[in-house]
Amino acid sequence: MSDQLQHECGLAFIRLRRPLAHYQQRYGTPFYGLHKLYLLMEKQHNRGQDGAGFATIKLDPGPGMNYIDRERSTDKQAIPLVFGRAHKAIAEAQKADPERSGEAAWLKANAPYMGEVLLGHLRYATFGNQGLENCHPRRRLNNWMTRNLVVAGNFNMTNVDELFDLLVSIGQHPKERSDTMTVLEKIGHFLDVENERIAQIHRQLGYSEKQITQVIAEKMDVRSILAQSAADFDGGYALAGLIGHGDAFVLRDPAGIRPAFWYADDEVVVVASERPAIQTAFNLKADEVHEVSPGHALIVRKDGSYGEQLVREPLPKRSCSFERIYFSRGSDRDVYKERIALGRNVCPAILDAVDHDLENTVFSFIPNTAEVACHGMLKGLDEVLDGIKERRILELGPSPDPAQLRAILAMRPRLEKVAIKDAKLRTFITNDESRDELVAHVYDITYGTVREGVDNLVVIDDSIVRGTTLRQSILRMLDRLGPKRIVVVSSAPQIRYPDCYGIDMAKLGDLVAFQAAIALLKETKQENIIDDVYDRCRAEMGKPLGEVVNHVRDIYKPFTAQQISDKITELLTPPDIGAEVKIIFQSIEGLHSACPNHTGDWYFTGDYPTPGGNRVVDRAFINYREGRNVRAY
Repeated sequence: MSDQLQHECGLAFIRLRRPLAHYQQRYGTPFYGLHKLYLLMEKQHNRGQDGAGFATIKLDPGPGMNYIDRERSTDKQAIPLVFGRAHKAIAEAQKADPERSGEAAWLKANAPYMGEVLLGHLRYATFGNQGLENCHPRRRLNNWMTRNLVVAGNFNMTNVDELFDLLVSIGQHPKERSDTMTVLEKIGHFLDVENERIAQIHRQLGYSEKQITQVIAEKMDVRSILAQSAADFDGGYALAGLIGHGDAFVLRDPAGIRPAFWYADDEVVVVASERPAIQTAFNLKADEVHEVSPGHALIVRKDGSYGEQLVREPLPKRSCSFERIYFSRGSDRDVYKERIALGRNVCPAILDAVDHDLENTVFSFIPNTAEVACHGMLKGLDEVLDGIKERRILELGPSPDPAQLRAILAMRPRLEKVAIKDAKLRTFITNDESRDELVAHVYDITYGTVREGVDNLVVIDDSIVRGTTLRQSILRMLDRLGPKRIVVVSSAPQIRYPDCYGIDMAKLGDLVAFQAAIALLKETKQENIIDDVYDRCRAEMGKPLGEVVNHVRDIYKPFTAQQISDKITELLTPPDIGAEVKIIFQSIEGLHSACPNHTGDWYFTGDYPTPGGNRVVDRAFINYREGRNVRAY
């Protein structure tokens, strides 16, 4: 994606099902869990730019033993930093008894971070500030072991205000109005309720307080805690939690918006946001890794037993299609196939854009994440060329000239690496024109790859969100090659609506497709639609969440997708470009064909999977109309 668009958060969870000594004996190290957690997080480092952290819990600690440890950082190299700190702290503890400090049992009793339950998180701040306090995992601490809670997640809630007010109504005083804090405190509240429920029953049966603590740990109904807590969550979430005595869970939203995968054997239970991370860390095949079912929680009990349990009734599955287009790593088997299909599906539009002149067209991709889609595009074009070759060979007759035959067989799409991302220039100059001049050199070009004035140049991108980098840098850079025509291809459809489930697309006015539609309404003297949508969006704000309707769709209704694409081309083409420019997009049908199991397409269609999405898009339009440059959730 040539636009600057941040990734979602990432999760990594490990439950060691054997004592630490087992891993020391089998794998030669008592740090097996920490090493695997580090690897899981590094293999998902693309999912968090604002910080990273992890927490560990020791099972069956003795009185006076610290059993919950946590390390967090907002440094750009947060993952190696937090693990480096942990290993330094362990090394310090080992100095107390050098002779025994390599033993697993000694380390668990005397060193920090040597727990059997581990939770890691990579953070991108879509809500709240980027300070250390907002970095996951977050803790809710208590002297009663079974009331301690550690939470981390990949999520955004659209109804934070309602959740906050609910906490206030039950007597809490939350210290911040963020979805992380409201989720932590809501689960914590029902964790307290469950503790008290079991305690009251067993007090009546004559149990001592010490005995009751043990009974709570054995009888705690984690599924019930989650069902009560998540009953009114509206958003996309893969939410992980550790309870002080050793129970743990990973909860996925009912529509399956945010991803979560798991694997278990007799040694470990593992969860991560991406399947290839688990495959790589534990040397597994794709079919051995399972997807957490929407509306379910994978619950791992203190005794090591585990299983998925229904928490909320699943909705029609609407897994995020942007995961497939851009966010998830292309090393996933299915993601790779889907990106190939995305590239293949834009071929008909590309052929039309270059007047079917493949012999005088050069193909490339920007940025590197679009490489797989580019291969799909080339596969589709190869199929077209096979038909052309067949027709031309038949036209040669029964005794073809060998030279002509070789020339026909040699026809293939011309792939070139025309752009290379150079070191990112710091925009320390505040003057807009001077800053744009610097930004224009973010990419360098490979001179001589295009025949000046003769060739078309087709460049595929993952998606076009704001188009800022296209306008300020890429198109000017490509124009220096001297092509007759520049065709920029988006493997994703036009992004028309904001996201509110974890991706940094919260402001409607930033989206170039929306800018194009507004410009067309003004050009065609239909400004009344803008005012009418604004009035109807404002009226929606007083309605219950489940009744809110997305009125922003009406902004796009007067125009075809082609009209909006043409206007986007006009908006993003710098005035000093010598080549003709065309910008084309994937169709909605092409998206669904390529990603049939990930139908979360609200960015493109406005069809939000939860009621909160409709309120967010209406609020985003109100913010745009009133000139407020703020998030809509």
